[in-house]
Formats: sequence, structure tokens, C-alpha cells
Amino acid sequence: MTSPQRLLERLEAIGRSLEASGHALALIGLGSVGLERDRLDEHSDLDFFAVVEPGHKARYLDDLSWLSGVAPVAFHFQNTADGYKLLYADGVFCEFAVFEPQELEQIPFAAGQVVWRRAGVDASIATPASRAAGSARPGVEWQLGEALTNLYVGLKRYRRGEKLSAMRFVQGFALDRVLELASALEAEQPAHHDPFNNERRLEQRFPRFSARLREFAQGYDRTPESALALLGFLEQHFAVNAAIAREIRALAALG
Repeated sequence: MTSPQRLLERLEAIGRSLEASGHALALIGLGSVGLERDRLDEHSDLDFFAVVEPGHKARYLDDLSWLSGVAPVAFHFQNTADGYKLLYADGVFCEFAVFEPQELEQIPFAAGQVVWRRAGVDASIATPASRAAGSARPGVEWQLGEALTNLYVGLKRYRRGEKLSAMRFVQGFALDRVLELASALEAEQPAHHDPFNNERRLEQRFPRFSARLREFAQGYDRTPESALALLGFLEQHFAVNAAIAREIRALAALG
């Protein structure tokens, strides 16, 4: 575990390293090291964007000395075309991407905080120009239909012996859709909402709903039980088609 103070000190040091690197424009802190520092704790990571001059992105991706020069690096790998996951030897973990200004204008991201910027670079660089993905959610009918059909398909696969796929369909895909429906059933409590990952901080945002999660995700060998719990919840709160509910129950009840 890493103290919040060490995380912020490391982020500031990365900013100074970028400043000295010659072709960087800004360092943007995201998430708990961005605009949500009130939730920064010993389990937080460093999430950030390094913004560099046009034509220099490849250099900053191919040569990570601007990071290894700050502190010893224990592990890293390139997880996207734009960035890496990186672990420092002292336990500070980073997820970052490198962008040129014209790229940053095209990608959706949650607004961040400028940690460092070159003179003349506007502070608005930390505010996305592109709308965040997921801001327009599908309607209740679509979410309900997807949840029910995922339960059905998942149980079919369970009966075929494809238990891993079944678990993902029921306790993953169907549950994801039910999570989306939670906002129609319970007032969301104050907590930071991640527009890219609805399950983040769910326990704080929807405490009444999340109390039932152990029923909905019972594990690899209990997919039928999880499916029945999810179906019962949906029937309690929404108008569920009787035919597909009957099929789901029949599949769940098979010996």
C-alpha cells in the first residue's frame, strides 16, 4: 500500500521530469489524482495523461526514461497503443497514456487536473472536448430485455457444460444490465460516478441495491441460483415477459 502523500509526490516528480524532457506540453492527473482527490487513499493508482508535442508521441512511448528516471521501475507493459501499466519498485502503480494535442481533442475522458503545463498551454487541456462515452444510456426496455436474454443464454450454456461462459453471461452481462436499472429503483447517494465503469463505487452509490449482490453473483458453481435471484429481482420491479421467465426457471431447475 502507498500513502496518498507519496502518490502525489510521485505525480509531481513525473511532472518535473516531463518538463525537463524537452517536448512535453502537460501532465493531466485523472480520477483520484485528478478532480476527485477527496477519494485518494492507500489503494489508489496514478492515472494520468502525458501530452506531448506533435510528432513526439512515439519517443515518449518507446523510451520511458521520463518515468524510470524518477524512481526505479519494477514492471511495465504496453496495454494499449497509447499507453502502459507500470509498477514502481516502491509499490506506486501507474496507468497512463501519451497523446498529442490533436488526439486529445478527439477522445472522451473524464475531466482531470493539470499537474504541470508548459507556459502558454491553456489549463482547459484537462477538460475533454469530446463527449464522455456512455452519457446517453439505453432505455429501461432495452436493459430489461438484455438482462432476460442474457440469463436465458447463460443458463443454456450452463446446461451444455460451459460453466465459465454461463457465469459470465449471468453474473456478468445480465448483472451489468441490472446495475444500469438500479438508478430507476433507488436514489443515487453522493459518490463519484465513473462514466466509463458503472460498477465503480456501486456500494456507496446504491447501498440498498448492493446489499443483494451476494445473491446475484454466487460464483462458478451457482449460476442457476444467481439467475433465479436476478430474475426474481426483475419481476419484483418490472413487467417481465411470462414466457421467457418460464423458460429461465425451467433451465435453472434442470437437474
